[in-house]
Amino acid sequence: MKNFKYTFIASALAAFTLVGCNDLDTEPLGSTITADQKEEAIASNPERIKASVTAMTSAFYNFGKIFDESYHNDLGYPTIMLWTDSRGTDLVSEDIGYNWFSMAVTFEDANYTYYGTRLIWSTIYKQLNTVNAVTAMISADTEDANLKFYLAQAYAIRAFDYFTLAQLYQHTYVGNEDKPCVPIITEANADAAGSEGCPRATVKEVYAQIMSDINSAIAILENSDVVREDKRYISLDVAYGIRARVNLVMNNWEAAASDADNAIKNSAAAPYAIDDLKKPGFSEIEDASWMWGIVVAETDRPVTSGICNFPSHMGSLNYGYASVGAWRCINKELFESIPSTDVRKGWWLDEDCMSMNLNAEQADYAINEAGCPPYTQMKFGCYKDETYTSTNANDIPLMRIEEMYLIKAEAEAMAGNAAAGAATLETLIKTYRDPAYTCIATTPETVQEAVWKQRRIELWGEGFSYGDLMRLKKGVDRRGAGFADHLVFNIPAGDKILIYPIPQAEMERNPLIGENNELMENLPEPVTE
Repeated sequence: MKNFKYTFIASALAAFTLVGCNDLDTEPLGSTITADQKEEAIASNPERIKASVTAMTSAFYNFGKIFDESYHNDLGYPTIMLWTDSRGTDLVSEDIGYNWFSMAVTFEDANYTYYGTRLIWSTIYKQLNTVNAVTAMISADTEDANLKFYLAQAYAIRAFDYFTLAQLYQHTYVGNEDKPCVPIITEANADAAGSEGCPRATVKEVYAQIMSDINSAIAILENSDVVREDKRYISLDVAYGIRARVNLVMNNWEAAASDADNAIKNSAAAPYAIDDLKKPGFSEIEDASWMWGIVVAETDRPVTSGICNFPSHMGSLNYGYASVGAWRCINKELFESIPSTDVRKGWWLDEDCMSMNLNAEQADYAINEAGCPPYTQMKFGCYKDETYTSTNANDIPLMRIEEMYLIKAEAEAMAGNAAAGAATLETLIKTYRDPAYTCIATTPETVQEAVWKQRRIELWGEGFSYGDLMRLKKGVDRRGAGFADHLVFNIPAGDKILIYPIPQAEMERNPLIGENNELMENLPEPVTE
């Protein structure tokens, strides 16, 4: 099915250009450009900088930009969402040709020559390349309101990008602060990195860069009157949300709770109501729950490709890879633990391939035509609710307000106020998901476990599950989840196979990269259920 070819890709550690649209005539920009030159360049072509900011958002979702269009999972950030979820315990899929993420399921992707780790690495560094071009062009002390807003976008996305890399190329922050992580490339060192290479920074140094960038973004947005055009751009609540995520991983509990609370207070978003969730959805960025997401148009290349898009790989009711056998299913034990009073029970088929959330047409297609197996996802619906559509122009969520309540609940409890955390969690779930829910946890640790379970259900398929396993040091235990026998692993936390090795292409091109992560010697051994 797949024709994997090891086409080596250029590292992002090269001189960068201000990128906007394909037809822009751009010149390389070095870190030595003066403030006057920056202002002159912007004044002579004011649309150029705006185009580059738009390019930063466009880089989240595209097709064939790292390799070529024969790689049907080269999709930008949604690739990372699917890839990491496929490595974990809660998104169950099969090791078959139609599953373009099967190497993550088997952990064969833990190889520095494998294209998957290069796809993740280069997707992020390619976006960082564009981000750094923007930070190089705009003076930090500019008084122009729009330029300040653009700079905040760049800082926030750079923080998001390094946060993504840090969680995949090294173990979680706590206990690993001094271990090597990833190279830090900014406008300040891009020229030298391009000509000489760049060493890996430590985990602590990478998180310091993340915090510096997101703090700068928040400082700008707190004093900005510029209103984003749509939810593809980062607003103040989203910036607080990004910092809340980072503080959660760093176990800065009080800061995480405060940031999540500020995200909620500064956002116009509201959780999905119970009635909103009684059908497949999660396809419209204008839904009130969404704080930040990827806006998708019917003319975008992932959509016109037909099957090389997020709904193709994730969706069950639309045309694509999932609907012909690469099913995305929920962990069986997790599903069985969801009460029947919880509206989210209908996000997946039950053991009899039924879902209370499907209408007659959807149920007929899922059961009689597509042949979906038990526990197949019905959370993500079709574009314009058109069953078996081949126009997969669904928007893709990057942050929803429910996550902020979950962060707040966990962080409140772990900061020492278990009762407050339990109350925050209970109010969220009882009001918006399950009227019968009661949080019985009474200690910080049991509240954290209760929140984790709700994160596993609420954020399923949105790219969070593997990061949670890593930060909570859970390992990957697939026993009882419903995986095929040869995919049932019990990998302990801290195992070297859980982090990606630096891609071979980067090791060859960057003379300062240093030693690679400990490389995989053998695949994990299956265990009995």
